[in-house]
Amino acid sequence: MSKILRVKLFANDTEYSNMILEELNKKLEENGYIITDNDYDLAIAIGGDGTFLKMVKECNFSDEVLYIGVNTGTLCFAGEVYPSDIDMFIDRLNNNNYKIESISVQETKVFTKDSSSHFYSLNEIVIREKDLNTICIDIKINDELLETFVGDGVLISTSFGSSAYNLSFKGCIVYNDLHTLQITPIAPLNSKSYRTLLNSIIIPEHRIISIYPKNRTKNVIITVDGENNFYDNIYKVETSANKRKIKCMRMREYDYTKKIREKFTKD
Repeated sequence: MSKILRVKLFANDTEYSNMILEELNKKLEENGYIITDNDYDLAIAIGGDGTFLKMVKECNFSDEVLYIGVNTGTLCFAGEVYPSDIDMFIDRLNNNNYKIESISVQETKVFTKDSSSHFYSLNEIVIREKDLNTICIDIKINDELLETFVGDGVLISTSFGSSAYNLSFKGCIVYNDLHTLQITPIAPLNSKSYRTLLNSIIIPEHRIISIYPKNRTKNVIITVDGENNFYDNIYKVETSANKRKIKCMRMREYDYTKKIREKFTKD
């Protein structure tokens, strides 16, 4: 494992995060690290989960950078280090005393009548009808029809994103080292006329999920990690998590079971 020398810091705009930013910047420099905006080995997000997502996006989802979060947010599932642990964190850096976890990145392609788009996401995409009417879509897995979905929309999350927006619609929490996608329905219709899955379904890696609008559904909103994108005359959406991965720095004692307990069940 090569020695980390160059670090880039990302912070949200709260007073507390900026105070921690100054402290971390000072202590890293005192320990011989170079704080830079270019050619860095380690990217550190100071804030909550939103700051972590913005950091990874600004780094273009590079697999040549290590990522870690300092938790100055609220829930902050992505945060690995608390401000009170900064000295311990720097000591671990100095001694290469950490581990690395690979996290799948979701890749999505959107095909319309006139164009095509391509983007990455870390948490999820959400597909809804443009005017928030009922959406009707065919969902296929590797070209095999899974269902004709009718409802408010579908959320397709990564394992990393399974503990985020996905939970709001009663999706499952999935361990990060399972490189899956999860299709979670949003207000599905299920009746004599419409036969739609009511629960989320977890898709193994190396599968491609394809979405085909049907009937009057042609114009959609695709929300990518919280950012809305509007498309007209949609033909197909393809999404998968079988190629690119990023590397998150973890402390040696990191355990996902412990993380779930701390964030959701511990008093």
